[in-house]
Amino acid sequence: MAVEYIYPGSSSFSEGQTPFGTFDTDAIFQADAPKIANWCAKRLGYPIQNVELVDESFYSCFEEATAEYAAQVNQFNIRNNLDVLKGVPTGTNYSQKLVEGSILPTLIGISDAYGTLAGVGGNTDVKSGSIDVVAGQQTYDLDVFASSSEGGNRIDVVKVFFEAPPASARFFDPYAGSGQGTMQMMDEFGFGGMSPASQFVMMPVYQDMLRMQAIEFNDQIRKSAHSFNITNNKLQIFPIPANDEKMWFEYFVRKEFIENSTNVQSDVVSDYSNIGYNFIPYSFINDVGKQWIRKYTLALTKELLGAIREKYSSVPIPGSEISLDGAALRAEASTEKDALVEQLRENLDELSRKNQFEIRNNESNFQQEMLRKVPLAIYVG
Repeated sequence: MAVEYIYPGSSSFSEGQTPFGTFDTDAIFQADAPKIANWCAKRLGYPIQNVELVDESFYSCFEEATAEYAAQVNQFNIRNNLDVLKGVPTGTNYSQKLVEGSILPTLIGISDAYGTLAGVGGNTDVKSGSIDVVAGQQTYDLDVFASSSEGGNRIDVVKVFFEAPPASARFFDPYAGSGQGTMQMMDEFGFGGMSPASQFVMMPVYQDMLRMQAIEFNDQIRKSAHSFNITNNKLQIFPIPANDEKMWFEYFVRKEFIENSTNVQSDVVSDYSNIGYNFIPYSFINDVGKQWIRKYTLALTKELLGAIREKYSSVPIPGSEISLDGAALRAEASTEKDALVEQLRENLDELSRKNQFEIRNNESNFQQEMLRKVPLAIYVG
């Protein structure tokens, strides 16, 4: 009596024989599907051993293995390129495309916020305001000014114009001539802090710095220098004013600073979920990747066959019963799948930007070390 095998063998593949049809229109996928099905069946024992699967079972595992390979590669690329692609419009597929760039635009956005606080630019308007200083009163609540001028929004003071003039404007310019009254003429025209470069006395720059520092220390120690302190928007001025006057200051609105320092955009790459990495076409995968897919397909078919056989752990026969190896197949398949994924991830991690920079750095150090051992020519004049 002839044995009837469940797996009939594969000869061709047609669209619609996979669950999702992701790669069904790929000509190379169509050609490889029957070959991989036959190879997996023979690795599982066919035709010596029954294989309780049909063509579509192998094709389904083949599709899943190809999608898993693409997913692993794309996950690596997302981790590697997300910082570069953040903020670009969505809708572009970056699979198997070279992505090179810099995170400099992000750093510039961060530096804008620092620029506002440091007073060297930024993206928030610095405004000018004033309060009335009362003789004998040292502390002033800036929230009162904010309530009347900024609708109650908290303000942050950048500069208070209640201090001594800069030390650089109060010492003798070593580059200016003094015998012809040059300094007096420059002061009259408001150019006292500039150098006419008419005569030059070569003096080290640190001497100028020490002179300015000496002037500032003199004001702080020997005089009651004008200064101020701000705590929780409470302004204290030193010394205590002796006369009623108006004091000016520069500030920015905290709410505007937060809004300008926070970049919120729609329809752009923002995170892991919307960066454009689609399934890699099977025909574009090299032979190294295809071999990984074959092995992963075999592991999936083992897992599927093991699940089927485990439901019927034993089959009765005349006078006895046959035990099936479903549990063993599933355990073996799980081990193979984990090993394949781990191997692929290790290979991908070796190619990450971080590792590539480390490899280039090591190569450069090794080359320099080798060059140090090269004998140098002796010049004979």
